[in-house]
Amino acid sequence: MNGTPRALNRIILTLIGLLLIIAGAGVLTLAAVPAAASWWQDYAQRQLDWLLGVEDHTRLLLTSQSWIWLAVAAVFLIVVIGMVTWIGNQGKGRASTLLDYQGNPDDDGAAGAVRLSCAVAEQALKSALQERTDLVGVTVASYDFRKQTAIKIRVLPRQGVSPHVVASDITDLVAALDKLLGFEVPILLSIGSGARSRFTKAERVR
Repeated sequence: MNGTPRALNRIILTLIGLLLIIAGAGVLTLAAVPAAASWWQDYAQRQLDWLLGVEDHTRLLLTSQSWIWLAVAAVFLIVVIGMVTWIGNQGKGRASTLLDYQGNPDDDGAAGAVRLSCAVAEQALKSALQERTDLVGVTVASYDFRKQTAIKIRVLPRQGVSPHVVASDITDLVAALDKLLGFEVPILLSIGSGARSRFTKAERVR
């Protein structure tokens, strides 16, 4: 529901996984097959000699250092910038304003405005759900979804609690919120389960 680039994340993780598998298989081959280890030593030595030769032919007059290392540093800088950008794109899509209404000017030329924060609906729903003893976890967050604000509710019922009952009660709670606000808010309800719902006791410390 948020703006996380899931397809790009899967592609990157797949490529990283393939590279790690190939590297691991190569290391195992070098350790288990003496002929492969001997070939790798000869190959690596030839590549090292070639790299040293290229470095000797690419030295700068002012610093006597090869410009190749500057290019490598620039590549790593681009990689770092790309990683920071990729990290910054994770989890985007959170919304902060539930309603932003600009009224029409009246006869005096004055126009009113109504701005409702998402925190109002989030806290109202979360406070009501946290009072339930049949839930061990409640998360409420707002996101931009299809050019409007939607609220995602995730709850963890206790073991043995009927998801149908929980969904019906939350639907009634959302209907009451819509009536209070005067407009319908798109809601995504997620009912999960986990170790916390199986091992948490019924009593809660307030």
